[in-house]
Amino acid sequence: MSNKKKIASISISGEITLNLHSLNNEGGEGNQIMTRQVTIVDKNKETHTVNAISGDMFKHIHAEHQANYCIQNKLAISQLAKLLSPDRISAEELNGIVKKGTQEDVQNGFITTCTITDTHGVLMTQAVAGISNTPRKSVIEFGWTVGKPEVTNTETYFHMRGATKDSPNPTPFNRPANHGVYAFICSIDAYRIGFNDFSRSYPIDDKAREDRYRSILVALLESFINPKGAMTSTQKPHITDFKGVLTTSSKLIPAPTVSAINDDYITEIETIASSLNLIESEAIEVRNFNGLGELSKIFADLIKESEPYKIS
Repeated sequence: MSNKKKIASISISGEITLNLHSLNNEGGEGNQIMTRQVTIVDKNKETHTVNAISGDMFKHIHAEHQANYCIQNKLAISQLAKLLSPDRISAEELNGIVKKGTQEDVQNGFITTCTITDTHGVLMTQAVAGISNTPRKSVIEFGWTVGKPEVTNTETYFHMRGATKDSPNPTPFNRPANHGVYAFICSIDAYRIGFNDFSRSYPIDDKAREDRYRSILVALLESFINPKGAMTSTQKPHITDFKGVLTTSSKLIPAPTVSAINDDYITEIETIASSLNLIESEAIEVRNFNGLGELSKIFADLIKESEPYKIS
């Protein structure tokens, strides 16, 4: 029996400082590229419109890193996931595997065939063995990465695209470059790695689950070190700081998270963790980090010393 610590869930709440980036945009208006903005309410019930990076973008960044890990380490991965398709997996690929016409069997097909589909979820609308609209809920969840008011802004820079054979006149356009401190949150339900929500069982073995757990953590760390969002070919983000809290739960009680939009988020998380540990003894562990270096050490320890919790 393994002596590694069982981890049911992981949450990260932090403040990441990004400079000169354009990781998420809303499209263009004329020759102006528009940066993504959202409206938030702070703890004093005041509203603010700020820059933001959608959870969809971070899921895409994570899925790309995880797919590379799966290919390199020979983990199960579908043909569409190899191509980084948001569809994850095709009905054609599953129809050669799924023989019974139940959602339980279709989800078994998701899980056994593809690590990315298992991790990031999918809604299969095409018919597989005669069954349509089979869901797979994501194991990893990202919130919006939201600029903190007063310390986040956008500047616009003028560019000129040169003339070409098809477009003989130079084209002027304006491109945004964002900077600021952003509140980041994400959660991983490690116990759900390889878990069939319909049969409430695991169609893959413990070794495969641990390999997938490792792939999720490695890809998440790589997502912070090398975020591959929009316009990174010429506006690679300058990441100058990332500090916050990583919490883990060794039982099915969730690892707590509080948004860094609240300046007191670390104290709040520590208080919640203490309360939860009164309910479930020693269930929650809180690890503070001040910089990507300290966060990478936490990830290395988790990969080496822990494994995903299993519902028996």
